Amino acid sequence: MTTHPTPTLISRYASGDPRVDDATVWAVEAHLESCAPCRTQLSDTVGPADRQLLDRVAVGVAAGIEAGPAPVRRRRLRRSGVATRILPWLATAVALMLIAVLFETTFASLPSLVLLVAPVAPLLPVAAAWSRRTDPAWELIATMPRTGLPLLLRRTLAVLTVVVPVLAAAGWSTGQSPALWLLPGLAFTAGALALGGLVGVDRAALGLTVLWSVGVILPSLVGRQLPVILESGSWPGWAVATVALVAVAAVRAGDHNRLRLGRISSDRS
Repeated sequence: MTTHPTPTLISRYASGDPRVDDATVWAVEAHLESCAPCRTQLSDTVGPADRQLLDRVAVGVAAGIEAGPAPVRRRRLRRSGVATRILPWLATAVALMLIAVLFETTFASLPSLVLLVAPVAPLLPVAAAWSRRTDPAWELIATMPRTGLPLLLRRTLAVLTVVVPVLAAAGWSTGQSPALWLLPGLAFTAGALALGGLVGVDRAALGLTVLWSVGVILPSLVGRQLPVILESGSWPGWAVATVALVAVAAVRAGDHNRLRLGRISSDRS
């Protein structure tokens, strides 16, 4: 619009007259942005109620600018990630070792329950740390380039950081050799990771726990004798088994990627 709009057109624009087409409205608004006299004329055509509203808005905007931004209250977000979801499983592992210590000190005639439980104590928290049922961001991390075995090992390390000191305290309080409670626990953890590439870490951990409980813990308690694989001379075998299972898990690292993506695809189908 090269010329000023007529007072009639400004009045019709201010009242929202539907007979003013969109092109004309756009031209009037573009002209008003750079023409103070026409803006003054527009303000004169506004009714008393509209003028009061504009005045209140202007006062509110001016007061807000003068006061400046209000302080932001930072609320502590409620944690709902995988860390808090495995806390119950970590608490279960800790409670299990405390019960084992109490049982061993109370019933001295029975085989060491600390040594019997130590191999499977880390398994359930490790399974919870890598289960799609406990991870709210499972499908998101499945698409990340650095997921798979590296992420699984980091979460496993976080679990062992909590569980191993508890095992150490339990072994120290009962006078058991560190090699006999540490190496079996590491071997079973490595076994769950290696087998987890084929069937899933959660299934592997649960299966190993059940097999160890039925095949070793129960017969040892019934027979009141510690199995040969947990006697003082068995630690070299556990060391070799741990190294071998870690090597298998490293060689088969790609299995975790294929298994996870396959699971997500099957869940969506």
